[in-house]
Amino acid sequence: MQGMAQTLRNHIRSTITTTLILAAFIAEAQKVQTHQSLVWYANTTTIKLTDRWAVSFDVQERRFVGPGAQHQFLVRPTVIRDLGSGWDLGMGGCVFWQSPQDPLSTSTLVVPELRPHMELNERQKLKYFRFNQRYKIEARFFHNVVDNELVEGYTFGNLRFRYRAGIDLPLIKSSGKGPERLTLRLNDEVLINVGEKIIANTFDNNRAYIGLATNITPALGLEVGYLNWFQERSNGKDFYNRNILRIALSQKIDMGRHAHTPANDPPKG
Repeated sequence: MQGMAQTLRNHIRSTITTTLILAAFIAEAQKVQTHQSLVWYANTTTIKLTDRWAVSFDVQERRFVGPGAQHQFLVRPTVIRDLGSGWDLGMGGCVFWQSPQDPLSTSTLVVPELRPHMELNERQKLKYFRFNQRYKIEARFFHNVVDNELVEGYTFGNLRFRYRAGIDLPLIKSSGKGPERLTLRLNDEVLINVGEKIIANTFDNNRAYIGLATNITPALGLEVGYLNWFQERSNGKDFYNRNILRIALSQKIDMGRHAHTPANDPPKG
């Protein structure tokens, strides 16, 4: 246990150091920040098929506030294979609808995007908290647009690599063997672009999150948190700095005979 804790501390220190160095580099290079406020509504349903296999459906509505306008809408199914020892492998895809980046835009163009993805997740329960990490790769295919109108077909844009690390700290524990009644969740995710079309924005964005999660029942969870989404634009000089209120409902359906696990897993994103 001590060796695992030491490894975790070293890993967290390395992640924090890398993130701080990256943030310092970005702050030095940046020209303009566009500040925006949003609210994300998320609903994730995970269906446990067997001890090893599950499927999840993530649906999100993302909206600007002040003024109000839709920013993004997505549906993301994922097939999950439990690998044991706290690890699982997920494969799936996302259908993503992108509205204009400016809530004051008069354009009504909504651009669909297809994102097949693969992810590797780890969840380790330590003495005082749970450590979570995710490695994810996604391919981005954008619907073709000509003269601000959708035309037939999709074009491959780029690959995107994502790494997220975080901890779940129980604040109020259950009186029995059930899930925690209240959990503090902290995590940070870095996203990196790869591809021939990526010229100035290899760094895509960073997402820092803090939230509170509660299990209403062992199969139904609610989470409310704050997400800072710092995104580099394609010119490599200008940035979006978005303050986001995230409200998420998660539920688990166990099709097998075994007791289900807590509904509040780390957030999809």
